Amino acid sequence: MCKIFKISRATYYFNLNKTTTKTQERYELLSSQIKRIYEENSKIYGAPKIHVILNREGYPASIKLVQRIMRALGLSSITRKKYKPQTIKSKVEAPASNLLKQDFSTTSTNEKIVGDITYIYTKDFGWTYLASFMDLHTNEIKGWDYSTTMTTDIVLKALSKLNLNSDLTGCIIHTDQGSQYTSKDYVAKVKDLGATLSYSRKGNPYDNAPIESFHSVLKKELIYQSKPKTFEETKKSLFKYIEGWYNNHRIQKKLGY
Repeated sequence: MCKIFKISRATYYFNLNKTTTKTQERYELLSSQIKRIYEENSKIYGAPKIHVILNREGYPASIKLVQRIMRALGLSSITRKKYKPQTIKSKVEAPASNLLKQDFSTTSTNEKIVGDITYIYTKDFGWTYLASFMDLHTNEIKGWDYSTTMTTDIVLKALSKLNLNSDLTGCIIHTDQGSQYTSKDYVAKVKDLGATLSYSRKGNPYDNAPIESFHSVLKKELIYQSKPKTFEETKKSLFKYIEGWYNNHRIQKKLGY
């Protein structure tokens, strides 16, 4: 090869080593940045989101390279599944029909809001409950409450917080047909706020997929990672996650990451 290009062996090996050194330097730089981003985001982000941040910050790299480096560093986003008790469904007829019909598209905030309750296990109280309301335009959690009991009161408190952050006049508020959401107090409160009720079909979680997805992500990224043990620890962790990180920092495809 040296004869073909009419260069000395010394020149050939010098340039070869120079190229190898630059490649190694880039690999080491990307490795340090990937580890930094991973740790800054509570070791939650996987390769797709880290890839986005790297390119945003001026460190161009392919998704495959990011995946390869993360494997080499032993970094991964952990997914776990936990047992979930069944929601208590209302035995009465839903006060309204399914207005969303799995159309989660929006043109503005406070147009469509979805709500749901999820279960979180604690050492001192056993099962505890998180009620959340999400604005489908931004995926922001605008109202939530956490309690040791799953009564109508938990959704009314979450609804009151939602009302503090939003003008709900004309808004569609969609939930499943759980007894908390079909109760007279909840129905009356929603109507008093000028909003319109909407309910999923029985036994169809896809009718309320966005908020179900949020609760799944919350458990994956918070509960199964940090493993808070008591009710108070969990309450503080939820506040930090929802208000301090999810609503203000977490990358979402819907917001154009």
